[in-house]
Amino acid sequence: MRLPTRRADWRLMGRTARLVLGGPLYALVALVAAAVAFTGFVLSQNLALTRDVLAGRVPASVLPELYPFVGTSYSLLTGSIILLVALLVGVDIALVAYHVREHRLSAEGSGGSLIGVLLGTLGAGCAACGSAVLAGLLSLVGAAGILTLLPLDGLEFALLALAALVLSIYWLADGMRGGEIRGCPVDK
Repeated sequence: MRLPTRRADWRLMGRTARLVLGGPLYALVALVAAAVAFTGFVLSQNLALTRDVLAGRVPASVLPELYPFVGTSYSLLTGSIILLVALLVGVDIALVAYHVREHRLSAEGSGGSLIGVLLGTLGAGCAACGSAVLAGLLSLVGAAGILTLLPLDGLEFALLALAALVLSIYWLADGMRGGEIRGCPVDK
């Protein structure tokens, strides 16, 4: 298993993402995926309010205030990390879509990337809902108090999601190494 440890690895990820996202279809896929992920992260943290809006008990005009940088639900740091995770989810899904579609890969051939997307999304979802889900799971085994030891109040999960997404993007870019994207060579 290779990790992005060299400057050339980061350059490969950036070049590959830029080439894939240069295609309008894949840019659209990335934007839609990022928007869906971002909305999912935000709404999952406020399930009771979302349920009240859907039931018509609360006006829908309150929903935009749940988003980072609009409302007060997130600190600047947490909102920035959630936004970054959502953007990376979009890039990752666009790379997966490109790799599967253009290189005619099966789920088996790109399983590592799909697992990376899944882990990244789950990690970001855990970050968005705080540690409520994990607390519930840990309380089943009598270890809910462990969460109070987290120094960043659940932001650790978002940071893990960032790491999982970066690894997924790197492995996708590494899998496309030596090929071409829209007629441009990918670094060897």
